[in-house]
Amino acid sequence: MNKEILSVGGMACASCSNRIEQSIKNLDGIKKATVNLATEKLIVEFDNTKIDLSKIKDVIIGSGYTILENRRTNAVDENQIRKEKEIKVLRIKFIIAVIFTAPLFYIAMAPMVPYVNLPYPGILCHDNHPLNNAIAQIILTIPIVLAGYKFYTTGFKMLVMRTPGMDSLIAIGTGAAIVYSLYSIYLISTGHTESTHSLYFETAGVIITLILLGKLLESISKGKTGEAIKKLMRLAPETTIIYVDGIEKEVSIEEVGINDIVVVKPGSRLPADGIVIEGHAPVDESMLTGESMPVNKKSGDDVYAATMNINGFIKFKVTKVGNDTALARIIKLVEDAQGGKLPIARMADTVCGYFVPIVCVIAALSGVLWFIGIADVEFSLKIFIAVLVVACPCALGLATPTSIMVGIGLAAENGILIKSGEALETAYKINTIVFDKTGTITEGKPQVTDILTVGEIDERRLLQITASAEKGSEHSSGRAIVGNAEKKKLEFLKIDNFKVLTGRGIEAETAGIKVLAGNRKLMDEYEVSLKELEKKFENLADEGKTPVYIAFDNKIAGIIAVADVVKENSKIAVEKLQKAGIEVVMITGDNKKTAAAIAGQVGIKRVLSEVLPRDKSDEIKRLQRENKKVAMVGDGINDAPALAQADIGIAIGSGTDVAMESADIVLMRSDLMDVPAALELSRRTIRNIKQNLFWAFAYNTLGIPVAAGVLYLFGGPLLNPMFAAVAMSLSSVSVLSNALRLKRLKITNLTR
Repeated sequence: MNKEILSVGGMACASCSNRIEQSIKNLDGIKKATVNLATEKLIVEFDNTKIDLSKIKDVIIGSGYTILENRRTNAVDENQIRKEKEIKVLRIKFIIAVIFTAPLFYIAMAPMVPYVNLPYPGILCHDNHPLNNAIAQIILTIPIVLAGYKFYTTGFKMLVMRTPGMDSLIAIGTGAAIVYSLYSIYLISTGHTESTHSLYFETAGVIITLILLGKLLESISKGKTGEAIKKLMRLAPETTIIYVDGIEKEVSIEEVGINDIVVVKPGSRLPADGIVIEGHAPVDESMLTGESMPVNKKSGDDVYAATMNINGFIKFKVTKVGNDTALARIIKLVEDAQGGKLPIARMADTVCGYFVPIVCVIAALSGVLWFIGIADVEFSLKIFIAVLVVACPCALGLATPTSIMVGIGLAAENGILIKSGEALETAYKINTIVFDKTGTITEGKPQVTDILTVGEIDERRLLQITASAEKGSEHSSGRAIVGNAEKKKLEFLKIDNFKVLTGRGIEAETAGIKVLAGNRKLMDEYEVSLKELEKKFENLADEGKTPVYIAFDNKIAGIIAVADVVKENSKIAVEKLQKAGIEVVMITGDNKKTAAAIAGQVGIKRVLSEVLPRDKSDEIKRLQRENKKVAMVGDGINDAPALAQADIGIAIGSGTDVAMESADIVLMRSDLMDVPAALELSRRTIRNIKQNLFWAFAYNTLGIPVAAGVLYLFGGPLLNPMFAAVAMSLSSVSVLSNALRLKRLKITNLTR
């Protein structure tokens, strides 16, 4: 199954994006197709054994749209260049339209202003020189129509293809006004001078100008919604210094390859991911993690592309370049998420699919009914044009994607990577959060606190043998024991037959001794009596320490206790979540007493203890069977099945490959305060989307009847087509402006 992201040009409104989506979905071999109007992107998943990408492109082009090719693969934001060009072109078109619309409007309307004798050229007088007046108006209208020619070329093409869109509504409405005005000029030329009052060139001109203004403002606002991703893309340096045969050489970033040695001087950004081999320096990683404090890097530490060396000197060996770097993966993740579509948007898509054809019918019926009722062609024409112009579904199409772009972009700037629109929407429904203990609530770096022995075995001997056996273990308790032995400079013994017993401990042989190190389950499995140490075990567990039983040749030899420090913000984060009405649960493989002690420190009341890694997902299922919306927070490695099972998986850590794959949200910092921040951001974004959808639907629901003359029937106002154009343009701009309000949110303020 292939996944491709294509940039699509020529979309004007939600009906356009919906049309492309449906035409792609109808092809054989398409698994998923999502078109985002705000980003102008198509995300398509397809079976390449049934269909190829060229066929998909042909369908898009055949539907009247264009494929915008990205020819460069470096970090330059080509989409931004394209957007800036689009804004420039729209600005020029708008200026041209204004230059000719202003005199057109004056010539048409100045004589009609009551009680004011505005200066007016006599040669263009309606009454004395009606044909001159009409010709002047058409001359001024032509440049305006040329400035808005795309409304006609695209709009009528869509009509021919029986897939009308926003441009079709504008083309029909203004086209009708122009055609009727041309007919009036014909009548004037044949002596019917009264037809000079039936010219509607100024209506068409003003509508085109106002819609061009709306398009310009919309394009500028849409450009602002994607600023977060643009900031990320601009971070990579253009050149860097590599070390070749003892000589420093400056090269472009494209020339940097795997295993190159890169020299990074103070104030420089790193060109690639790698491992430090020499020097030390504080490095600003805020663009990846959102953490403002620099991280001290020394030999052996990982470093990442686009981070900045503050004031030290380091050399590092390149391990990842280009699209494989952490920054590139984050950019792709954010782009994919911003390009996605929320379930909440499906209603708008469904409406938009039928909207334009229905509007055309309503406009035609309204015009015909008014003509039947009052036999006034000009009045009926105004009604027809007003309905067409006021009903543009742009606001509906922009309501959801703009808020998604801003919300997900804001999160990314602060080290919270939301992988999809679905995750964003689901997160605000969460009412239960399950935290893994080690590395999530705690630092994940336990230290040995107590060594207790049985019989004649001394502490150093117990530690030496146990540490030798634990050398091959990846468990945090095992690493703590090994670290303590290294600190005491003990010699490690040769190990044979090492086995990891998942969820219980390890088994190994050394110096002719069979070593068991683990929990009570492991000791029970090998029928090791624990009577001598049971009371001491309980005391250690009550203190929040994790006791590791040690047995030699199936006889208890002692206990090595390790303790993990609770993270600074864990208690505050739990309190914030509980105040928000969210139930907080802790899950761990530790024994009940140790688990209860840690949970007590942070205020968690419900604890799931002695849970094997493979059983964590089953515990999530049990909570879900209680009709709970569950989020699982873990390190993204050991907890991958549980992260995948939860309604929302939240991975704490530095964005490892496994975390990226298994979680819906990745918190680049190991700060639990980002959990309530992520959920609150989700709530704010969804609320913003609902506001946008409400106003977009309300606008069309109220605007169409007013334009159709319903209020006028009962003595109310009639919506002039020019004011309809203003209302239509402002509806889209208001939706975009509301979405941009999210940019003012401060992540640190979301959890106060």
